[in-house]
Amino acid sequence: MLTIRTLVSDPALGLRVVTPGPAGRLDVAIRWLHTTELPDPSLYIRPGELVLTNGLWLPHHPVESFVDAVARARAAGLVFGLTSQTPEIPPDLAESCRSRDLPLIELCIDVAFTKLTKAASHIQNEVLQAELTATVHRGDALAESLSRGGGAAGVLEILRRDRDLPLLVVDRAARRLAGIGRELTNEQLQTAAAALNLFPPPLEVAITDRTSAALYLIEGAMGEINAGLYCLAPLAELTAADRDALAQAARFLSLEVAKQQAVHAIEARFAGELLEMILSGPGRANEVTQRLHTYGVPPDQPLAVLAIAAPAEAADAGALQTIRAAVSEVFSAHGLPAFTCARSRDVVAIAPWERSIEDVTRLAHEISGKASQRVNGQRIVVGIGEIANDASALREPLVRAREICEVLLGSNGPAVAIFTDIATYRMLLGLLDRRVLHHFSEQVLGPIRGHDDRVHTDLEHTLRTFLDHDGQWATTASALHVHVNTLRNRMARIGELTGRDVNRMADRIDLFLALEAGTVEGKS
Repeated sequence: MLTIRTLVSDPALGLRVVTPGPAGRLDVAIRWLHTTELPDPSLYIRPGELVLTNGLWLPHHPVESFVDAVARARAAGLVFGLTSQTPEIPPDLAESCRSRDLPLIELCIDVAFTKLTKAASHIQNEVLQAELTATVHRGDALAESLSRGGGAAGVLEILRRDRDLPLLVVDRAARRLAGIGRELTNEQLQTAAAALNLFPPPLEVAITDRTSAALYLIEGAMGEINAGLYCLAPLAELTAADRDALAQAARFLSLEVAKQQAVHAIEARFAGELLEMILSGPGRANEVTQRLHTYGVPPDQPLAVLAIAAPAEAADAGALQTIRAAVSEVFSAHGLPAFTCARSRDVVAIAPWERSIEDVTRLAHEISGKASQRVNGQRIVVGIGEIANDASALREPLVRAREICEVLLGSNGPAVAIFTDIATYRMLLGLLDRRVLHHFSEQVLGPIRGHDDRVHTDLEHTLRTFLDHDGQWATTASALHVHVNTLRNRMARIGELTGRDVNRMADRIDLFLALEAGTVEGKS
């Protein structure tokens, strides 16, 4: 690195430190050398430059004014070249530099500024060559690490060899993909992930009130932001070489994160197919058995089935993946192999279970608490289906567990429940075969659905809104933004098409259950 000390240490340059300035000032990197004989060169000096002068301005300009100008420009220091007219450093120049903490260096009369500039250029070239070599070697090491399956952790380990920096990789779902040097809390991980969704993304993120971190984006093939490489230090504290190394690592991490996302997508599709097999009934029991084997779950043993859900406003894809990770950690901590799958509205877990339903309930409370911590204290509910005898009997417990979650989310009651704790029509519908539900729903509502398709009306939505508002005409009309008479005409048409009168309790129940059966039948 080009510094005053490296120049002074070369005996061929004939340099001598007159005033060193504050401690460490001689070791600060020099931007470049600037030769001037102007009385006030402050407009032309860049911060960090080393100023060279022979003092030709001395007879016509005060020393203090010149030194003030150099200090004001935030120069790295001042080199005074001795001449036959000025064979020694003027005492007032030395005193002025000392009082302003500006390093003053004496250049002997036999050495020209050009020699000093050539020496500085040679040092800079050596530094640049070393940095380029290091970049190439680091790139080779990063590529080799990824090819050998080192993953994001391997990338950070190689970067840490060159740069002793605390590092962290976080994706948009607030998952910690890798880290070295410092651990963050769940709340801090959420803060780091939230910054990835800002536009434009920040260069620096305040992880806490006292901790700022430099952010390097990890982008996908289409330029989308997949994750972030955080250096847990303020950007101002990083050297140019640090920033170059971090940017290089971020580019390699883009390859690794893209690969991980592709793997996660395949795993999610594989898991989703297993849920579809289970929900389709006993006809695909052999396929369910084979799939559970791939997850290490013994299909011929009793199996506990749980559904875990968050309120709709907090159940985005990232939050559900975070919940899934928390669920997997709880089962792993108990030494249980488990199949877990995050779907559009909940997370499903299936694991071997030889103990009582009370023990499942205790485990469910643990899952609820851990998952809640991971999603900033959001209420997490857990529905427990009955313990299935084996893989062929998973459908009913799965449907029950998911329906229990729906009931729990709609109440302010407990966060965990089993089937016997809750008795609603949803439980009854959930026990029926999906083909039966579909047939019943179509038999009752098929005529109005066909009418909606042909005439482009919205009678089914009108019916649902009417029942959701307990059959209140004025309230329903207001919700639909129509006149009451328009609503009455629509309901009369529904009666004609279905043969059911919404004013009769039995017919209203048929219509309500048909709507709900369509909802239960369509869930995945």
